[in-house]
Amino acid sequence: MTTRTLAVVSAGLSTPSSTRLLADRLTAATVAALRERGDDATVEVVELRTHARDLADDVVTGFANESLRAAIDTVTGADGLIAVTPVFSASYSGLFKTFFDVLDKDSLTGTPVLLGATAGTARHSLVIEHAMRPLFAYLRAVPAPTGVFAASEDWAGAGGVDAELARRIDRAAGELADLVAGRPAGKRPVDPFADVPSFEELLRGH
Repeated sequence: MTTRTLAVVSAGLSTPSSTRLLADRLTAATVAALRERGDDATVEVVELRTHARDLADDVVTGFANESLRAAIDTVTGADGLIAVTPVFSASYSGLFKTFFDVLDKDSLTGTPVLLGATAGTARHSLVIEHAMRPLFAYLRAVPAPTGVFAASEDWAGAGGVDAELARRIDRAAGELADLVAGRPAGKRPVDPFADVPSFEELLRGH
């Protein structure tokens, strides 16, 4: 049995928050899906609200303190990532964006990601497609095909979860598990262009 590492980024601002609740549901479903595929999983959660001041300092100084550096290493070193944000003004939160802004642009290359978002109304349901997916495409991560959006009314079903939301969670978790289980544990795919010599180097000796 291979042990996979899952990092969970939750950008909720309150305690408790629907963002963290969705992140926990997605995590539990992904761990269960990995076990069905013969893999074990360890989970580390990064609550961005505890790093808000650290992130502001990093943006201004370009230096991540010890606490923020540990959170960054958790995310960039994971075999799979679950990233969940509340929606503000029809997009991801500033705190969520700032965290991914301070990562090295190549640090998530090839990393499977499950995208999730929460809001008070279903009017924001396209945020995953028009905002989050382009962000992770820029970072060259590999988002699971199904993103999971949850509005306030989606938490009103049996067991606190609407049946349709539960189905979306299970489907997305299965997709993430497939992506994670298909990769060598703890290894990033090799970029074939990472060590291409410059034109100047190619001309030397000619």
